[in-house]
Amino acid sequence: MEDALRGRLDLVRPRRTQEQAETQSPTLREPLLPQINSPADLKPLSFDQLRQLAGEIREYVIEVVSQVGGHLGPSLGVVELTLALHRVFDSPRDKIVWDVGHQAYPHKIITGRRDRFPTLRQYQGVSGFVSPAESSHDAFGVAHASTSIAAALGMAAARDLKGDKFHVVTVTGDGAMTGGLAYEALNNAGHAKRDLLVILNDNEMSISPNVGAISQYLTSITANPFYNRIKEEVKSILERVPLGEPVGELVRRVEQNLKNLLVPGALFQALGFSYYGPIDGHDLEGLMAVLGRLKQAHGPILLHVLTKKGKGYAPAEGNACYFHGVSPFDAATGKSPGTDKKGLPSFNEVFADALSDIADRDPQVVAITAAMADGTGLVRFQARHPSRFFDVGIAEAHGVCYAAGLATQGIKPVAAIYSTFLQRAYDQIIHDVGVQNLPVVFCLDRAGLVGADGPTHHGVFDMTYLRAVPNFILSAPQDGDELKDLLVTALSQRDHPFAIRYPKTPCGRYTPGREGRILPIGSWSVLREGEQLCLLAVGAMVENCEKAAAILEGEGRHVGLVNCRFIKPLDRGLLAELRKRYSILVTVEENVINGGFGSAVSEALAATAEAGFPLHHFAVPDRFVTHGSRNELLDEVGLSPARISQRVRALLGVPA
Repeated sequence: MEDALRGRLDLVRPRRTQEQAETQSPTLREPLLPQINSPADLKPLSFDQLRQLAGEIREYVIEVVSQVGGHLGPSLGVVELTLALHRVFDSPRDKIVWDVGHQAYPHKIITGRRDRFPTLRQYQGVSGFVSPAESSHDAFGVAHASTSIAAALGMAAARDLKGDKFHVVTVTGDGAMTGGLAYEALNNAGHAKRDLLVILNDNEMSISPNVGAISQYLTSITANPFYNRIKEEVKSILERVPLGEPVGELVRRVEQNLKNLLVPGALFQALGFSYYGPIDGHDLEGLMAVLGRLKQAHGPILLHVLTKKGKGYAPAEGNACYFHGVSPFDAATGKSPGTDKKGLPSFNEVFADALSDIADRDPQVVAITAAMADGTGLVRFQARHPSRFFDVGIAEAHGVCYAAGLATQGIKPVAAIYSTFLQRAYDQIIHDVGVQNLPVVFCLDRAGLVGADGPTHHGVFDMTYLRAVPNFILSAPQDGDELKDLLVTALSQRDHPFAIRYPKTPCGRYTPGREGRILPIGSWSVLREGEQLCLLAVGAMVENCEKAAAILEGEGRHVGLVNCRFIKPLDRGLLAELRKRYSILVTVEENVINGGFGSAVSEALAATAEAGFPLHHFAVPDRFVTHGSRNELLDEVGLSPARISQRVRALLGVPA
């Protein structure tokens, strides 16, 4: 791995063009980034050197992400802010809490992870998010949004209880302020009156453009030329009036009162915060001056910083949505390598097209997403049915309750939310949907092991947490055709909530133009007849089990295979037949082993006095799985075709 890392480092060393080299002063010609091993190395640098370093960090981030993929736009937007924070504050003693974690690449680079940065999001490499297990400079682990203020307030309370002395700062941005948890924490922090600095990194974006009244409120200053014009005119007039020395203070008070009237600060002041800003988040000197003053202040403070997502890289500035999170691309042009258009579409592409087709015929069908229009594929639905598309922002709990309200009025809501993010709405899933038995359709993208985003994004808990809720129907398609069938089935029934889970992969099989069909709820499908042992596979694991069965077939071992597309309810009739026919049953699922599909089958057999029957479970183990490619992770947890066939041989007593 060291050789591979060394090779990548050679490729991504910060480079300067000849033009840049000629225009820089002689004292700035030597690269600075290789000399930065910790935040302490920033302290002696001049402003000119810090600006040079900012450029080198941007170039380094672009070069690495262009090769390995990752969250480019958010991190490019906070380079100056990151340098200013680490110059003014003393991490790790002072706590800098990032929200959301994917804007922290520059932070990683200057906190001792520069040389390993090319392993970003790679198996056994640097995490794509903030991780305390990786560095003491990562004060709090975060990969989603809206958590920083609550966590930071907890740290501040612990500091005060212990009589300790350190600063607690959050970088709350990239859409985090569209989430309700942020406002719950603001309300509590304003009441607690503890020393806390909240930096609102306002780039007008999360993954998709921010939505909602709060977003409009926060960015009103940038669209209000009246405020800027009046401010300058008042300042000009007052500075000409012969009032003596106090004129500066008078200018400040008039400007502050005008700002309170016209800009976003009033909201935060009402919550108990001292509000400062908005200020330019790319002005290093200005940022450091303001942070230096605020470091001496007391109580809860909010600093509103305006940044540009993708700053310094024209392709990312011009297409912030695309460059939010990208696959490898050509750094010189910003273009991704051509894809094979003959390949199978992804599950979410099939979902979006199928839902759009259904909505063409049924005006009651609507789609809801939580700031993931691109990720879930719903931009396709939005283009065809804009009035029936609802993006609620990073507010999953609200989105689910909103869907429940729609369902009470006969509308057919389809909530497309990543499996891992739907966890945030579990109270609404139980109380607002489950208890009332409302026919909301949940489409869970990124179900299973998602790969490079790692443990915070793996969708490996949904079978467990949804199976526990009464009234729910829970399903998983083996391919694109079955996804369309399940979507048609879900929207044709009005009796229960219905969840469909699918991974972030090509869909296995898809027949364009094929009409979806209604499936009998709770039905399974036998794909292979076998001897002695039968694999009961769920969702994407059907394909892996097909491959494993083919490997075993080549060795003269015939195993059965069943597509268990419904996790709840189970096909109890077919299960009873399989129990009689085979001496060993094996459940295979891309979900944690605790409480998932395998548990459901165990419970069903125990209820028929079959508790001692030879039943084995292949599933994600009871631990958080690291980041890496999906294939690497499936192999690690024993769910790749090779590992499945190996485990089957062991059950059949075949020598290793």
